[in-house]
Amino acid sequence: MKQYKYKPLRFYVICFVSTWVFWILAAVISKSANDNGISALLMLFGLTAPAVTAVITVLTSKSKVLKADLKRKLIGFYRIKPFSIIAAVVGFMVIVVLSILLSTLVGQSLEQFAFTEDFSFSVGGTSALLTMLLAAIIEEVGWRGYGEDSVASYFSWFTESVIFGFVWALWHLPLFWIEGTYHYGLKELGILYMVNFLISVVPLGFLTTWVYVKNNRSMLACIIFHLFVNTMQEKIAMTPQTKCVETIVIFFAAAIIVLTNKEMFFEKEHIGNILEYKEERKIEISVTK
Repeated sequence: MKQYKYKPLRFYVICFVSTWVFWILAAVISKSANDNGISALLMLFGLTAPAVTAVITVLTSKSKVLKADLKRKLIGFYRIKPFSIIAAVVGFMVIVVLSILLSTLVGQSLEQFAFTEDFSFSVGGTSALLTMLLAAIIEEVGWRGYGEDSVASYFSWFTESVIFGFVWALWHLPLFWIEGTYHYGLKELGILYMVNFLISVVPLGFLTTWVYVKNNRSMLACIIFHLFVNTMQEKIAMTPQTKCVETIVIFFAAAIIVLTNKEMFFEKEHIGNILEYKEERKIEISVTK
C-alpha cells in the first residue's frame, strides 16, 4: 500500500487564510455598535477552521491508514498514559508557583496565590469556561488531527516543535484586535505583553509535543493539558508582569524536558512513516525479545 504523503504547507495556508479572514472581520465588527454577537460567531468560525481543514483533509485523502489514525486519536483512550498527563499537569502547576515566587523579586505580590473571581472574558454570552473547553477541543482536533504530524513527518520532534511553536503563535495574531478577548486585553496593556504571549507559545509547544508523543499521539491527552493550561492562566491571579516571568520559566521547563527526553525529540526513524512508526517499533521490540 502506498504511504500517505503529508502536505503541511497546503494545510497551514488554508488554516491561516480561513481563520484570519473570519477573525479580521470579527475585529472590525467587534468595534461596531451593531455587533449583536456577529463578531463572536465569526470568531467561532475562525477557531474551527484548522479542525475543519484537518478533518476534510483526512477524509478526502483516500488513505485508510490516515483515516484510521485520526479515529484512534479521537476515541483511542487506551493510548493515554495517565502518569504522563499527571506529570504534565503537576509540572505546569510548578511553573506557575515558581513564576509567582520569582515575580516577588521584581516587586510583585504573593497575593497572586489566589483565584480570580471570574474569567477575564466571555464570548457571545457563552461562559468563559465553556469557551475555553470548546477552544481546547477544537484547536487540538486541528493541530493534533493533522497539523503537528504533517510537520513531524519531515522533521524530528524537536525541529517540529520549533516550527509549530512559531506557526501556532502567529495564528493567534488577529485576536489582539478583537474586543472582549484575552488577547485584546494584553494589547491594551502594551506591546510588551503582546510579544510576551507570542514568545511564550513557542516553548509551550514543546510541552504539548511531549504530552502528545508520550501518550502515543493521543488527542485527548493534549485536550486535557491544553484546557488545564488555559484555566490556570485565567483563574490564578497572576499579574501581566508575572506572566512575563512565567515565559522565562516555561523556557527552562521546555529545556529540561528536551534534555531528559533527547531520544524522543531527536530520533528521526518516524520521518516519512509516522503513521506506521509505532507499530513497526512494537514488532521490532517483540522480535528482539
